[in-house]
Amino acid sequence: MHTITESHGHRVLTVADDVALGGEDEAVDLIGLAFGEQADVVAVPAELVDERFYELRTRVAGDVVRKFAAYQIRLVVLGDLTGRLAASDSLRAFVYEANRGRDIWFLADRTELDERLRTARETLGRSR
Repeated sequence: MHTITESHGHRVLTVADDVALGGEDEAVDLIGLAFGEQADVVAVPAELVDERFYELRTRVAGDVVRKFAAYQIRLVVLGDLTGRLAASDSLRAFVYEANRGRDIWFLADRTELDERLRTARETLGRSR
């Protein structure tokens, strides 16, 4: 079951263990859930993200990110990506740039997400 929490003026939908993010179709499903729950942030555990997402040449990540950005819902991938980042310069660069922006973040855990939302609210106001 998905959970909804409030964090620094944002409604965060955290995806349950029975849902994977594998591409655009699943992105649309998660966006629909987010709209239904009036959430402006969707948090997905890194282990529930399909391997193709992390292989940038497949374009899955780009398609998913564009979909979330189009609907103004922030996507957050939560978990340890150390091994993947060490193995791929392009993924490391993508994560670095993504974390500088507002549409998608790759963060270690929920505590880091709460801190980023607090900081984003203070510096930008509520972005969505």
